Amino acid sequence: MTLAQGSIGNSYIVESISNQDDELTDFLFTLGCYAGERISLISQISGNLVISIRDGRYNIDKNLAELIQVIE
Repeated sequence: MTLAQGSIGNSYIVESISNQDDELTDFLFTLGCYAGERISLISQISGNLVISIRDGRYNIDKNLAELIQVIE
């Protein structure tokens, strides 16, 4: 499933990033979003998702969240 399909308050493990854009993949990597990393959905604000990766919180849009494949 994608991160956009996840439930608020749950944690997931990133399985893969479904993207052909290396620049976007590199950006997500700098946030700590890569295969095997735990990611949590904190809240949803105006259609965007607030996520937690390691010690940081980030706001991403749903289009980006749909590229992140996760498992529970």
